[in-house]
Amino acid sequence: MNYINLTKIAINALNRNKFRAVLTMLGIIIGVGSVIGMLSIGEGSKQSIQSEISQMGSNMIFAMPGSMRRGGVMMGNSNAKSLTLKDVAALRKQARNLSMISPQVSTSGQAIRGNKNWPTTIYGVNGEYLDIRKYELEDGRIFTEQEINSLSKVCIVGQTVVENIFGTEVDPVGQTIRYSGIPLKVIGVLKEKGQNGMGMDQDDLILAPYTSVQRRLLAITHIQAIYASAISEDSSDAAIEEIETIIRSQHKLKDGTDDDFEVRSQAEMVSMFTSVSNNMTMLLGAIAGISLLVGGIGIMNIMFVSVTERTKEIGLRMSVGGCGTDILMQFLIEAVILSIIGGIIGILFGLLVSALATNVLSLPFIIMENAILLSFLVCSAIGVFFGWYPARKAANLNPIDAIRHE
Repeated sequence: MNYINLTKIAINALNRNKFRAVLTMLGIIIGVGSVIGMLSIGEGSKQSIQSEISQMGSNMIFAMPGSMRRGGVMMGNSNAKSLTLKDVAALRKQARNLSMISPQVSTSGQAIRGNKNWPTTIYGVNGEYLDIRKYELEDGRIFTEQEINSLSKVCIVGQTVVENIFGTEVDPVGQTIRYSGIPLKVIGVLKEKGQNGMGMDQDDLILAPYTSVQRRLLAITHIQAIYASAISEDSSDAAIEEIETIIRSQHKLKDGTDDDFEVRSQAEMVSMFTSVSNNMTMLLGAIAGISLLVGGIGIMNIMFVSVTERTKEIGLRMSVGGCGTDILMQFLIEAVILSIIGGIIGILFGLLVSALATNVLSLPFIIMENAILLSFLVCSAIGVFFGWYPARKAANLNPIDAIRHE
């Protein structure tokens, strides 16, 4: 059995029906391209979300009031008052795995300057909040401890607020804006961060001393959240346990009693989004893989047609000494060639689609070598699997009946 000659015969047979061969390969091309494209886009989306969350502070941990229960009904945590500044002081004094801590209170309203206004959210925090949330100053300064203690009417504004109430002609630093009727002097401007992975504008905010927002705007004594940064990403779990232990002690919660607060970390968010993204990527890849199955069925159909059309040729080959194995290998090689060529073109097509899609969606372009290798192996397997039965049928033809076939 000469495989080189059989390969030449198979290639010549395909050359005689170029258009049919291209149409047969089209299913494989689309299938492979879809699989590579979907997996690449899914991986790019996953890495984009992970990067966005990391930009918010990979070591960040935040504590929130727990859900309230009244009369047996769960009321949610929006009005819970379980966290106080005493909890912040205890964490600052006792925690060994935290490097920075900031209380947070917030409210929504209108930022006004002259005849311009903009709906935004003001966050009451301390100076460490910028490092915890990975914000940087473009101009000006952060508020001091003295300004926090004296409930000073100062603030730092994000780029979205600057664009909508100051424009490009006015330097915001030193200007005064009004928020819920309270005049606030702008002492700093944040660098632009853009949207996060969930589509939220990270520049649409105002930062002010937490005491000013807490007392002047909200008229409350509790705080709405505590933001902290672990000393390292590896110590996040230990920091969470430490926060829970300290706050439970502050709240005098007995063993077996549910927490009246919740602690979350960026690592949990990354893990959750990664899991969801992996599931979506696998689902998209499975859906695209159906195209490969359809392409394989197309190869089998065309090979059946080819066997029928060349029945007399098969009979002549067998009558002059060709054995069934040679006939089987000839048709099997044709099917494998169609699959491999279609697979190679499909890989190039998939990379092109991935590059264009990730560029349009502003996602990182990820070349998944495993997906390319798997697609190529699947193509070869499809050629063998779907080409075997038609080739076997050709090999089992009776030479006399084949020659008589019209």
